[in-house]
Amino acid sequence: MSHKVYASAREALDGLTFDGMTIMSGGFGLCGIPELSIAALRDIGVKDLTVISNNAGVDGFGLGLLLESRQIKKMISSYVGENKEFERQYLSGELELEFNPQGTLAERCRAGGAGIPGFYTKTGVGTLVAEGKEHREFDGATYILETGLVADVSIVKAERGDTQGNLVFNKTARNFNPEMAMAGKVTIAEVEELVPSGDIDPDEIHLPGIFVQRIVKGMFEKRIEQRTTRPQPHI
Repeated sequence: MSHKVYASAREALDGLTFDGMTIMSGGFGLCGIPELSIAALRDIGVKDLTVISNNAGVDGFGLGLLLESRQIKKMISSYVGENKEFERQYLSGELELEFNPQGTLAERCRAGGAGIPGFYTKTGVGTLVAEGKEHREFDGATYILETGLVADVSIVKAERGDTQGNLVFNKTARNFNPEMAMAGKVTIAEVEELVPSGDIDPDEIHLPGIFVQRIVKGMFEKRIEQRTTRPQPHI
């Protein structure tokens, strides 16, 4: 077995956590979220976290667990509409929020992983998003400067991985996970299936193992965020 393989998310986080750290958490809604690492962070009790994530989970699951335990000080997100506890903490002034257009957040993570300190984008020009940011014109159009993001630890979730950390994501569960994995100083990947090195065709790999330092195989609840059904037709 590779030295990258750990028995649990708690063990994979050993020696990496400290109060005030920045964490990138992959996923979109509840799709492809690193639920084991989130639960382990709650159990460890690390606090004053800055969490970079597309959203804040839901009440009682995902990042909602860390909000309930008051471990998150600041969220850098693009969507927070499914979490009542997030809303309560933000409106009461208990929680800081750095709001981003979704594409801008994705590019900030990608830029951080690529070593790019900043980039210009049209998105947000003329809105509250642009306040306090550098403006510059290119070819007659106005752009604003956005900075790349990096994290002390990135936690991501994949469908399959090998012992060297090469990962394959399941369809849309790919979402923010690859970009965030690249932007972490240390990246922990949770996988549903762990296979020996060499078992994954190189052409199938979505994220090379060089970006993953620790990997955990686990069992996942994989909740559905919003279940929508049709009434059964009368026969």
